[in-house]
Amino acid sequence: MPKLKQDFTKVTEVQLVYHSKQKLEDRPVIKSSLDAYKLLFNTWDDGKLELQEQFKIVLLDRKNSVLGVSTIAWGGISECAVDLRLAFATALKARATGMILAHNHPSGNKTFSDSDKSLTRKFAEAGKVLDISILDHIVLTRNTYSSMSDDGYMPTVQLKF
Repeated sequence: MPKLKQDFTKVTEVQLVYHSKQKLEDRPVIKSSLDAYKLLFNTWDDGKLELQEQFKIVLLDRKNSVLGVSTIAWGGISECAVDLRLAFATALKARATGMILAHNHPSGNKTFSDSDKSLTRKFAEAGKVLDISILDHIVLTRNTYSSMSDDGYMPTVQLKF
């Protein structure tokens, strides 16, 4: 056997662990974009809603029960750089089969930008490969919201409740 210059016996083991803090019957169920907006609005940091753009995901199981909400990115006043790998790593760890994307517009404008639509297409394509449905993309403001699913902008999957 050849001599190795590196010691391959000392490597870090990567473990995958998930612990839900809620019983299945206690998890909220998303039945509409309004349900998703209410959940997101209640979990959003009130001090950031009109200050700084943030991007979150709602993780869902097959019955649209909420597994959790995770903040994926923070940005400036008018944009936020989102890394799909972080979002999908989070979804895979939580055993999610569905995801709702969400971000706020500090300006109060609830209109989807071209970059919002492009990002949603990228998520939908990646979700197909991983068998994780991207059900909606919601823009939140202090007083209202917009839903890509409701507005017919979802690239591949329509929200089905």
